[in-house]
Amino acid sequence: MSSRPGMTAATPRPTRPRLALFAFGDFAFNLYWQSAMLFLLFYYTDALGLPVGVAAAIFMAASVWDGVANFAAGLLADRREPRDGLGRLVAIGGIPLGAGFVLAYLPPLVPGIWGLAGVCVGHILFRTAYAFINVPYLAMSARVSADSNDRAFVAGMRMLSGTLAAVVVALGTVPLGTALLGAKSAADAYIGAALLFAVVGAAILAWVGLTYREADVPERRAPVPVIAALRAIAANRAFVTLNLAMMAVIVAVTILNKSVLYYFKYFLDDEGGGQLALASMSVVSAVSVPLWMWLRRSLGARALWFLASALAMAGLAAFALFDIHRAGVMQAYLMAMQAMIVGLNFVFWAMLPNTIEYGERHGGLRVEGAVFGMAALLQRVAIGVATAILGFGFDSAGYVANVAQSDSTLLAMRLTIALVPLGFLALSCVMMALNPLGRGAHARILKDLDR
Repeated sequence: MSSRPGMTAATPRPTRPRLALFAFGDFAFNLYWQSAMLFLLFYYTDALGLPVGVAAAIFMAASVWDGVANFAAGLLADRREPRDGLGRLVAIGGIPLGAGFVLAYLPPLVPGIWGLAGVCVGHILFRTAYAFINVPYLAMSARVSADSNDRAFVAGMRMLSGTLAAVVVALGTVPLGTALLGAKSAADAYIGAALLFAVVGAAILAWVGLTYREADVPERRAPVPVIAALRAIAANRAFVTLNLAMMAVIVAVTILNKSVLYYFKYFLDDEGGGQLALASMSVVSAVSVPLWMWLRRSLGARALWFLASALAMAGLAAFALFDIHRAGVMQAYLMAMQAMIVGLNFVFWAMLPNTIEYGERHGGLRVEGAVFGMAALLQRVAIGVATAILGFGFDSAGYVANVAQSDSTLLAMRLTIALVPLGFLALSCVMMALNPLGRGAHARILKDLDR
């Protein structure tokens, strides 16, 4: 029998409370991530007053750098694991991560180009810290259990934890930040919330990291050369197709989510309704995750992807055809769309750890950190591309912050929000159709590796 990470015959299966505690780490990470994804671009344009093209360029540059940092962190995790383990690294790393998050929300300290450079540097420092703490946490998810059902449970609980964080961020950013620092300027509420989230997130990561236990101690192997790791990843058809599908989804979802605050402010004249919509979308996520977990057992992961994609594409087509003028209707629409998006995210995180064994089975190399690092790199690139598309689309439409938009500008903005995501979701289905991890495939791979 081969020696590899995961449970052996003598290793007790981890309990559900232990798996749930590990998954709670995503609450901390999502305090940071959801804030950056939901508010940071809007904060740049409508609180700091940056032109939308400049704000999108800063966000895109930070996202691409984030991807590079994630892959570097993955390679480092494969080549040199901390002496005290990945759990200790996550526990200690929450402190610089929280500090970097606060830097991302600092306004320009000086006027002009140097002030913009400072904003960009602060954002990049946050993304760097996030990468070097989040990638080890993701790699730990492949070690907490080798059982596919356990991994799916962890994926679902991580999504529930992330969803709870998203609700807190969407509803709490402005009121909590205002209560902490007051509202002397438009930026104060966001900076106050960043300080609060940084403290809470660091405390949670310390708790999760210090209590983490592996299902089995992985065999310590010689470091895999970078070129060999890249070749192994490129030859891993399960990984490549899954991540191309997810990149397409991320472009679609990022454009949709980043447009919410703009839509409510400029289409519906209800900026507060946009924050409520973001929170409502997160509540829907919490409710729908258990349903997707149950459907996975009945339909399998790939079939679930096609179902969620088809429903989401139908919703985007309807949005392109029919203009929505009421806040309540728009909130209901976004909640329905979020339910479909949750299904796609759940399938990805349930399948990604399984691509590690697929690659080991077909290529002979197990590269956990590089797999999660490359996945993060591709996702960050997709986020950067989506932000650039949104910024270019809005800029071409004639968008100017904090003024009434013309009818032609609003129409062009709405079509960007609807049609671009629709095309990318269709592309994701093509990529998923090429993925070899059909129903029952992972169990067969594990059986082959244990021979």
